[in-house]
Amino acid sequence: MNKKPKKLLNNPNDATQEQLEGLISACGGKLIKVNQVSGVIRHDIVANRPVIVTGGGSGHEPMFAGYVGRGLADAAALGEFFASPSPDIIIETAKAAHKNQGVLFIYGNYAGDNMNFDIAAELLEEEGIITKTVRVTDDISSASLSKMSNRRGVAGDMYVLKIAGAAVESGYDLEQVYEVTKKANFNTRSIGVALGACSIPQTGKFNFELADDELELGMGIHGEPGVRRQKMTTANEISQEMIDRLCADTELNNGDKVCVTINNLGASTYTELLIAYRQVHQELVKRGIQIHDVLIGSYCTSQEMAGYSITIFRLDDELQKLYDMPCDSFAWRK
Repeated sequence: MNKKPKKLLNNPNDATQEQLEGLISACGGKLIKVNQVSGVIRHDIVANRPVIVTGGGSGHEPMFAGYVGRGLADAAALGEFFASPSPDIIIETAKAAHKNQGVLFIYGNYAGDNMNFDIAAELLEEEGIITKTVRVTDDISSASLSKMSNRRGVAGDMYVLKIAGAAVESGYDLEQVYEVTKKANFNTRSIGVALGACSIPQTGKFNFELADDELELGMGIHGEPGVRRQKMTTANEISQEMIDRLCADTELNNGDKVCVTINNLGASTYTELLIAYRQVHQELVKRGIQIHDVLIGSYCTSQEMAGYSITIFRLDDELQKLYDMPCDSFAWRK
């Protein structure tokens, strides 16, 4: 008998709205729902400065709305599970957040998101609201370095949002925020490994099949194909290959300074995450790479997908200063 996903829900068709309502309640008044659409904004955005609007499909919690807060995003537009928010949702969310100094859209590089955010940007421009866009492209398994603009955005979104939000807090104007956010995106690299499938609540089925004795290196957060499928191996062996690939792609050298995230894709344990970080830490120290900060936990998930991703964020003086600034949201307090 084929296994089916096991979720404790009410009506699966209401899951998107119910999880959003739960998040808003958990934030104790710090988030406000936008009219009747699936969007949230901070309650305390100050006037006359650029705003950061993120967004994407639900099912990756705490991404995206979990990163709305001081020093991070100002608003998030949400779609259904694994589906882009509509242009209308994006427009209404951006208008609710706008403070007369333009909007920077930050979201993962996926066809549906690209199309809908571009439509929204065009329509907002017609209404006199200036927009800029940074598409996050941190997944090194999805395209070569020479085609970085084709890469998917995964857990690296959080670092890009952190830098953008801190830049706004520091008084950068829209163009300056845009430039430093592009730099943050270029300095961010991720790769994941999947041990088991994810699912969409409404279907009651897993999105793909992965045998009990298999893993897939480089699989995307919706089940997109990775680098290869292979038999299970040790944590050290797969983590070593992942960090080797990341270091090569980022062109890290002795003395470079980085932040590291070990991100739970949904169903992995802290035991597995910490064992993975053990190997990553040893390898970075051996290479002479300075580890500035470490995050281990669930930051960009894929429902019950088993596995984890590793993200490396290379710092320079400007990025470190912005990274070290405080932030406060449901998913990240610093």
